[in-house]
Amino acid sequence: MNKSKLVFLDTETTGIGAGDRLCQVAYSFAGKEAEALFKPPVPIEIEAMSVTHITNKMVADKESFSESQFKSDLATILAGDNILVAHNAQFDVEMLRREGVETKKSIDTLKIAQQMDVDGDIPKYKLQYLRYYFDLDVADASAHDALGDVRVLERLFERYFQEMLLDLGSEEKVLQEMIEISARPVLIKKFNFGKYIGEQVSEVAKKDAGYLTWLFNQKIMARENGLENDENWIYTLDKYLNPNRLF
Repeated sequence: MNKSKLVFLDTETTGIGAGDRLCQVAYSFAGKEAEALFKPPVPIEIEAMSVTHITNKMVADKESFSESQFKSDLATILAGDNILVAHNAQFDVEMLRREGVETKKSIDTLKIAQQMDVDGDIPKYKLQYLRYYFDLDVADASAHDALGDVRVLERLFERYFQEMLLDLGSEEKVLQEMIEISARPVLIKKFNFGKYIGEQVSEVAKKDAGYLTWLFNQKIMARENGLENDENWIYTLDKYLNPNRLF
């Protein structure tokens, strides 16, 4: 297992709900980049347009992803022993699954960022925030454009890869560790939102367990309603609310 197996990917979608679909995909693999817009089977939501600037008019004359050569090529790449790399990979993996493209192994740079931030010093973990937090030099990379995000993703991955390489000593060990981190929930250290923003979750648990209970229930409801499966927060809140439970 080595870095030649990595497929850096980003998707832009019609929204974030259970019925939403792809409208743009970009990936970088083996030194080559690929990117395209697609006409989704459901309309692009206004909220999504305000973020991606991809409108229904822009994709009206595009082919569907399901019938494209792009899908066939990507499915072939991911069908082997290659490793998908994405920021919040769970979301991209699910979007690809809805289109009939399965992913065997993945690395989530969002979880890597959270895991490596031992003291919880980084205020936010969004891709573009980390780009500027670490002062990553990325040419021709517009935010919320799939190909631009892929280019930032590659630089962010490389930063963490080199940091972990110092500790683990080999390329294979780093990739295996990244895969394992990405496969499990990450314990969040600090609140980056709400009335306790900037405070340690462990400290809030001591003084206001009721707030953690309320937030936990909100996260569970969102997951059950198909809005967002925030597994890291669900895991973190459950762990602090039930410290004696075996996880």
